[in-house]
Amino acid sequence: MNPLRRYEKIMEMLLAAREVTVAELTEQLHVTGKTIREDLAKLEEKGLLTRIHGGAVLAQANQLGILSPKPAAAPNEAERLETAAAAIALIEPNDVIALDGGRTTLEMARRLPDRPLTVVTNDLLIIAELARREQIRLVVPGGHQRRNMLIGAEAEAYIRKLNVSKAFLSATGVHLEYGFTIYAGESVDLKRAWLETAESSYVVADHHKFGQAALFTFAKLNEVEAIITDSGMPSGTAELFRQGGARVIIEGSGSHEL
Repeated sequence: MNPLRRYEKIMEMLLAAREVTVAELTEQLHVTGKTIREDLAKLEEKGLLTRIHGGAVLAQANQLGILSPKPAAAPNEAERLETAAAAIALIEPNDVIALDGGRTTLEMARRLPDRPLTVVTNDLLIIAELARREQIRLVVPGGHQRRNMLIGAEAEAYIRKLNVSKAFLSATGVHLEYGFTIYAGESVDLKRAWLETAESSYVVADHHKFGQAALFTFAKLNEVEAIITDSGMPSGTAELFRQGGARVIIEGSGSHEL
């Protein structure tokens, strides 16, 4: 097993149990105690865990934010909850879905029922949320840590080998001319991998993001199955994006599509 895959397995075990021993890891990963201790040292350098005598525990909440039981409310929370609910309504039992990193996709993870489902994600916060669900099969691509994300060529190559039925992508801005945009250029290739691998791709974005543009475009409006948004979406704005080639799913008292 290569080092990156070992790191993933160590983090999966930690996220599920909060604490692991060197003995447990050597048995599960079939390597020596010396190799495990070296792996733990590497992960500690990245701020993912803290070594203790004979093993390791998860990093503190203020380092990664993955242990906070109730995060502080963020702007546009109500709209994000609506958007997440509309996206979850599209998921069927036994689907293989991809959850891109983002606040709305994290909200989707929190609200996913524990039923037979495969979820592929590179977001550490989503991994933490789903690690204890008994019926959800969690798949984590490789890569290196960038804030709460695992990114890089390894992750992209792994994603492109998968059979994903539905991918749910996040965006900083949704713009008529520039399409779906983000500020982190290093995430563009990863988002393209999700989009090009999945049978159907959706962008989840609250209505405040429409008309906004960030530095990098990762897709055109017509490259996804639909944009999923909240009931605050103005009808005139929705019509403009429809004319621009987008399909828009709006959540509300009764979800409807333009």
